[in-house]
Amino acid sequence: MKTFLIILTFLTLFSGCSKKNAFYEFKMDKEQELAISSLKSSKIVSKDGNVSGIFSAIYLNEVYPETFHNDETFFIFFFTKKEKKVFDQNKPSDTDLKVMLNSELPIQVEELSQENRFSNLVDIKSDWNRYYIVTFEKADKADLVLEDANASSSILKFKK
Repeated sequence: MKTFLIILTFLTLFSGCSKKNAFYEFKMDKEQELAISSLKSSKIVSKDGNVSGIFSAIYLNEVYPETFHNDETFFIFFFTKKEKKVFDQNKPSDTDLKVMLNSELPIQVEELSQENRFSNLVDIKSDWNRYYIVTFEKADKADLVLEDANASSSILKFKK
């Protein structure tokens, strides 16, 4: 009986401390929830099958429909073993990676710093990543890919 009372006392004490659950620390605003549901990632694989980086994108038209509704706009970030940038038609380079939506090049590319206006959407921040806002003309579907002459990512398909 004495053991039963001791166990019952401890159970009562510990059950009183369980007001927090696993989701207590996951407080996200609406934009963060939409960004997480829109986030897609892919490995960047070379033609010989080696992984040379990681490519991720968030479809901003889905996260901020009141701001991004005229064109197709993506917040992209990637890491490559060799330092590369996204191909910009205004500053072309043969070594750059090309981001294409439905096989079309972007109409605007803006490189961002690690701390930028969209960094609150993802908790993946790294000095090694490169961050961009990439804008394309309006399209019926949204199939995004990152590639160069030697490697490419899988196609990231976004719902419209």
